[in-house]
Amino acid sequence: MRTAHTFKYGDRVIHAERPEWGVGIVTAAAAATHEGSSCQRVTCRFERAGLKTVLTGVADLRPADEAGEAPAQATPETDAPAEQTGDGGWLDQIESRDLPARMAQLPQAATDPFSTLEARLKATADLYRFSDQGGSLLDWASMQTRLKDPMTRFSRHELEDFFKRFAHNRDEHLRTLLLETKRKDPEAIARVASKAIPGARAAMQRVYGGR
Repeated sequence: MRTAHTFKYGDRVIHAERPEWGVGIVTAAAAATHEGSSCQRVTCRFERAGLKTVLTGVADLRPADEAGEAPAQATPETDAPAEQTGDGGWLDQIESRDLPARMAQLPQAATDPFSTLEARLKATADLYRFSDQGGSLLDWASMQTRLKDPMTRFSRHELEDFFKRFAHNRDEHLRTLLLETKRKDPEAIARVASKAIPGARAAMQRVYGGR
């Protein structure tokens, strides 16, 4: 079972593997099972992805507060909480530091040293779902900024420039993980590659295929 949380109507949640979806509001929750274990079938309305139904035995659904989201009043029938753009908000704070570096950071799931190599490799491969094209760029920017509409804060040119830095870090991190995994658990590479999207498999092949 992926989570010990029990969700109910009105709870604010995030999907840890799809942070670009934004905050979701639970509209329904029912008992279910997955591979013999008890879990929940939860329906949520996400800021950027609309209505989704997931099994908590599969999806990494978490309370929004665990992701550091600011408290806000919201109900399943209303829009999700407003973005933090005022004085003292998240973006105001990081703009006083190195914004390009922050935008280029990889998610914790890809870099957590306490996670297994296979889990980090899977999380890194999953980042290849993003590109600098169309809505994919906005999905990525939403994941990085937690803004429902990043274009209200940045120009497309700025986002494309930020994404180039992110993609470079992603590629280098994938290379490092593959080399380490090859030494310690080579079979994990095949397991991750078999379920990875085409872009990730191609990137893995470029690194691992020549080793």
